[in-house]
Amino acid sequence: MSEITITPIPDKIFGAIVTEVELATLTDTQFSTIQSAFLQYGFLVFPGQHLSDAENTAFGERFGKLEFAALPLANQEKRPDGTYGEIIPMNTQRMRTNVGNEAWHTDSSYWPISSKCAMLSAVTVPDEGGETELADTRSGYAALDEATKTRIEGLAAFHSTQFSQANDVGDFPPQTDGTIYHGEAYLRPIVKIHPETGVKNLFVGRHAFGIPGLSRDESRALIKSLVEFVVSDPARVYTHKWQVGDTLIWDNRALLHRAMPYDYHQARVLTGTRVAGEAESELSYYPDDPRAEAGRQALQAELGALRSETGEHLFGGTTLDDKTGAIPPDLGVARYNRDRQIQSDH
Repeated sequence: MSEITITPIPDKIFGAIVTEVELATLTDTQFSTIQSAFLQYGFLVFPGQHLSDAENTAFGERFGKLEFAALPLANQEKRPDGTYGEIIPMNTQRMRTNVGNEAWHTDSSYWPISSKCAMLSAVTVPDEGGETELADTRSGYAALDEATKTRIEGLAAFHSTQFSQANDVGDFPPQTDGTIYHGEAYLRPIVKIHPETGVKNLFVGRHAFGIPGLSRDESRALIKSLVEFVVSDPARVYTHKWQVGDTLIWDNRALLHRAMPYDYHQARVLTGTRVAGEAESELSYYPDDPRAEAGRQALQAELGALRSETGEHLFGGTTLDDKTGAIPPDLGVARYNRDRQIQSDH
């Protein structure tokens, strides 16, 4: 058996490509090597794995308790026989949520316990676009000037998907228990200490809002500036151009990520498995904790403000059922072409 090859991503501060290994038949010794590389590099790419759902799940379970396993993160419904149906139309909450995830974020910070790591495996990819981008918040924090580090030490922000959907794309999903739009907002430190490495990083992204002790304008400006600073250095940002069979895993405690636009009339199917964080380091509080009420109040106040501010956003400050929330049939093509033009201009 040949030794695993771990090749750092060229011209990047983080990330590595792992070859000479089959994740479906991974030994404990091989996993130990992968786990060490995962903590060091923040994300790992495994080309050409073509994992089945069971293999995807088994690999995820090596990292810890799963939030969900082998879930199709796709613009198609998966049939019981494993095939995929028609493209899901844009006038659905599922696709509204998918579009929202094209902004920088970390997974599950909107649940009581945020995620440890997540993995995606490519089943079907569009002709162009649909990449996954990652950004290193460890080196982002390290590069901050001392005045900014002092300013943000001890600050925290609430996290909510209801906020992020409204703020980013003008989408106001109905509050529903048991979904990601559950009405809670969880307070988390802006400066996070990684529980396994001890390295500080910036725990921000699209779900973060409402820093206690700051005005709304100050809070919004600070969170926006921190995210923009992290992604301002090309060495801190990696764009993964999917090939069918690829598997990608990243550390949600150290990185941001986002999906890139594509022509939504084309299929994009990724199999997703997400590992829950450990309560000792990733628990904010539970909904029955007295501290949770402050989060609910902050969220409702923020949503109230956003309803009057997001009419020019993609979904026009609407819920799915609002007649004013009509979506152009060529939205996918238009967004894809617009974003490609923006990228070429820079």
